[in-house]
Amino acid sequence: MKKGAKLIEKRIRDLKEKGDIPFIPYITCWDPDLETTSAILWELAEIEPACIELGFPFSDPVADGPTIQKAVVRALKNKPDFSAFFEFIEKLNQNKYPIPIVCMTYYNIIYRFGLEKTVESALASGLSGFIIADLPIEEAGPWLKANKGKGLATIFLAAPTSPEERIKKIAKKSSGFLYYVSLTGITGARDKLPDDVVERLKMVKNQSLIPVAVGFGISKPEHVKMLSPYTDAIIIGSAIVKIVEDKEKKAPKEIKKFLKSLK
Repeated sequence: MKKGAKLIEKRIRDLKEKGDIPFIPYITCWDPDLETTSAILWELAEIEPACIELGFPFSDPVADGPTIQKAVVRALKNKPDFSAFFEFIEKLNQNKYPIPIVCMTYYNIIYRFGLEKTVESALASGLSGFIIADLPIEEAGPWLKANKGKGLATIFLAAPTSPEERIKKIAKKSSGFLYYVSLTGITGARDKLPDDVVERLKMVKNQSLIPVAVGFGISKPEHVKMLSPYTDAIIIGSAIVKIVEDKEKKAPKEIKKFLKSLK
């Protein structure tokens, strides 16, 4: 069975080929507790997303807007631990969890835990890869070296301000998929997406041999309808996290209902 980056790439392509919309939902681990996180993940599995972004809470989430910042604050009350995160992933996989999971976090967490130790723990747990939100390609050498030949996805972010030449470099370093950020600024649901997002997506896809997923601000069926012909996958984060904030223990089924409505 394919693992990590190759598995994610294959799932995105297979779903797209079937005429499905490959979704990549984001939730914060331990928000509001690990039991709810687990329940949400099992509900999400039923709508067959391409993969799932599971955020490991970090005290200074610079890429995130107020909704995810509040989720991180709620999660941090549980004193999350990186070893416990990998144990949680391992338990899911022992129970035959069917969807690849990538960890979305910040470099400080990985650096302090140890690069090689992070790679070894991820592989042992069955985690499929990482999105390290504050790690640019210029600083990624040590991480890429630690992961070389291991197969874990390393998903880099490309901004709307990134020139074409830089997009090409980001695409070459990325594995699993390339994460295109639809707007300048931080995460958060928006009423309207930038006017040039479709043209930018066309350009990014031309520069990338791996799938391109678009995220930031997507929260409505009309957003999905507009973007799906021009992207390989759609990332939904803050709109889901807001449901966790509002519904708490009832969030798992509400999130599934919301994502079905977007489809």
